Amino acid sequence: MVETGKHENRPDRRCRRVSLERREARNGWTHKLAQQCGLAAIVVCCWAAYAAAANIPVTATAPIKIAVFAFELEDFSAAGEHGSTPIETSYLAQSTEEAKQQLLQSGRYSLIDTAGVDTGPAKGQGLRNCKGCEAAIAMQLGADQALIGVVTKISMTEYVVRFRVSDARNGALVSSFTTNLRLGTNDSWSRGVRWLMQNRMLASK
Repeated sequence: MVETGKHENRPDRRCRRVSLERREARNGWTHKLAQQCGLAAIVVCCWAAYAAAANIPVTATAPIKIAVFAFELEDFSAAGEHGSTPIETSYLAQSTEEAKQQLLQSGRYSLIDTAGVDTGPAKGQGLRNCKGCEAAIAMQLGADQALIGVVTKISMTEYVVRFRVSDARNGALVSSFTTNLRLGTNDSWSRGVRWLMQNRMLASK
């Protein structure tokens, strides 16, 4: 009876062993499939991220390095033959500073210091009359562009503001802007500069 019972239990043991082997094989296959799916998901995510990045237009650019030279006065008023007065010189300085602040606040420009720079051929006649020599000076300072500003005084209460921007590498004209005839005393020159910056130069791009 005992021997017969032993022989009768052998098929059950073999069945259990086969079932266990199948279960282990199935678990191993499931684990491998999970690993493959995980790897595939990572590849898909990386590819999607790359594709998305490739389609994003590059909008951020480095600020343009610009040399802003001291504004000059062109005086056609009755008092013009006597030259600039100290108060007019201070208003020109305010106008220069206004232009610099507007350029900085735009985020599109970085300023190159022009304080104390030797203007060379412009001495005695102004940068506005030196046939583009400001570009070479700006390039020596490490700038990309040069800006000169001129306040043209028509009378005691009438004036015009104009900017000229040139490429420091070759002197080519980049842009020029001029206000219409404006009314105001000398202390309003900086307001004219602000208007021209905000409504023309910085609004044109």
